[in-house]
Amino acid sequence: MPNTILVGAQWGDEGKGKVVDVLTAQSDVIVRFQGGSNAGHTVIAAGKKYVLHLIPSGILHEGKQCVIGNGVVLDPLDLITEIDILRSEGIETSGRLLISDRAHMVMRWHRALDEADEARRADKAKIGTTGRGIGPAYSAKVGRTGLRVGDVLDDDFLDTVRAQSEEANEILAGWGAPVLDVEELVEVYRKVAETLKPYVGDTVAYINEADRQGKSILLEGAQGTMLDIDFGTYPFVTSSNPTSGGACTGSGLSPRRIDRVVGVIKCYTTRVGRGPFPTELTDEIGEQLRQKGGEFGATTGRPRRCGWFDAVVGRYSAMINGVDFWAMTKLDVLDEQPVIKICVAYLRDDGVRYDSFPADTSVLERCAPIYEEMPGWMQPTSHITSYEDLPLKARVYVERLVELIGGRLGILSVGPAREATLRTGL
Repeated sequence: MPNTILVGAQWGDEGKGKVVDVLTAQSDVIVRFQGGSNAGHTVIAAGKKYVLHLIPSGILHEGKQCVIGNGVVLDPLDLITEIDILRSEGIETSGRLLISDRAHMVMRWHRALDEADEARRADKAKIGTTGRGIGPAYSAKVGRTGLRVGDVLDDDFLDTVRAQSEEANEILAGWGAPVLDVEELVEVYRKVAETLKPYVGDTVAYINEADRQGKSILLEGAQGTMLDIDFGTYPFVTSSNPTSGGACTGSGLSPRRIDRVVGVIKCYTTRVGRGPFPTELTDEIGEQLRQKGGEFGATTGRPRRCGWFDAVVGRYSAMINGVDFWAMTKLDVLDEQPVIKICVAYLRDDGVRYDSFPADTSVLERCAPIYEEMPGWMQPTSHITSYEDLPLKARVYVERLVELIGGRLGILSVGPAREATLRTGL
């Protein structure tokens, strides 16, 4: 079976959790390779809804090994909560979940610094962070002051917790923000260390040994291509690389061992938080998409901004990630739209046309989408179980999207449930 990287091709929230859930059946090991608990993967299986923030969605399948890779910044308190919730649902993680000893941890002071920093920014300078401490944790990693999961095994772990929380308090006090109770934190992380120890291991060695044994590995990211720290709409981005290149650095699996890249992309477009969004609809149609698509953040509950499909973003994502197959989601959300638009290029206010995605967000803010229109099919699709049974106009729309962005269609989703998934090539 192939080793697969699965990435989001827009601004996140494309439905990666469901696609991971579908592809897990072909995989032996499922690896989360970047991000933290600022992202959520929602899976609906047998009528039951699961929202996972750190643990790979493969945990819902018996007999699958799940790995949290070195590229993840892991909030141990969030992870423990997630483990407890799964256990209450009869899903055991012991023996099935391995956490990289190289993964950095999001500590409570990272969250406090994240929230305080966003609060003190002028309105125009706000990033729209979730306040989950992701940015400060990655900053500590790059600054070589971070705490890694393997550090919970060290005798001086709690001394480091005490010292770093005191340093954070000095910064918080200087910003006029509430300070943290240092001794309370030390006690919290004492319990964290005891809980995490059985899960910690050398995941790089584990993943590569699994590959040598011929096991199939599925690498899943959080967020999406347009939130990549290097390739996204900077500075309105996350702090890591959710693109396919990040899968190798975030897991330790060589690029030579990757067989295919699957890009997950909605049949329209959404984003959460601030930043440019060329096809955004602020009218009644945008609200219709939001309500019918349930476009509210799995982690934050924030309403997502909704807009028409952006083929400029799709082509860019295909190029950056080397997408072989597309998993297109939420076609059914468009069932009631009589006319559907597709953005094929951007037009700047001075007449300059962009067929590729510009790096400068100030350029994007001056651009309007160039649309082509297609007729809607005005029929329900969520009950359909075969691609050939879709309304002709729905198939024509999907095929036009693939034509515009390149690659091949592998999966088409027509509803949130595991069963509402049409396989066409994967």
